[in-house]
Amino acid sequence: MSHTDSTKPPIDKRAALWQELEDYLEMHPEQAVCTRRIMHFVGNTPSCFERSHTAGHITGSAWLISPDGKRALLTLHRKLGKWLQPGGHADGEANLLRVAVREAQEESGISGIEPVCTEIFDVDIHRIPARPQSQESAHFHYDVRYLLRAPHERFRISEESRALVWVDQAELLSSGIEVDESVRRMARKAQEML
Repeated sequence: MSHTDSTKPPIDKRAALWQELEDYLEMHPEQAVCTRRIMHFVGNTPSCFERSHTAGHITGSAWLISPDGKRALLTLHRKLGKWLQPGGHADGEANLLRVAVREAQEESGISGIEPVCTEIFDVDIHRIPARPQSQESAHFHYDVRYLLRAPHERFRISEESRALVWVDQAELLSSGIEVDESVRRMARKAQEML
């Protein structure tokens, strides 16, 4: 085992996530910097799953694909104003696959969403800007993502989204649709896997 910055693996409810991240690191060395930062955060932050940890917290996201695997569901995030994958706060839940499924169902209104695989699909760290109107300071989301499949493409827009859209993953990679690089990375990974 290779541990980062002399951080020892946690022995509480963070331990399973730590192991998942180590496994992910072995499979995806190209994301070593980001993965090690998340491992360091998890290993040194007992409250990492709580949004009350104001400097940053763990989130769980879904790369939600259509039944045929050709399209992915993106949400125009109400607060951030960006096209993103469904996802959200762990709120104390250490099983991030469960968080990803919950958030995908809540944000899309689609029930019966299933994991394509149970391993971590992608990781990312992104800075969330301050929101003075809600007294929320700038912080980081240490985002752990899973590849999920919807049983159909009929969705319902939730309060967290301005819009939802199924996007052809091949077109997402070749078009000028404005999305974060991590969104394009997930589309590439999904196409390679499927």
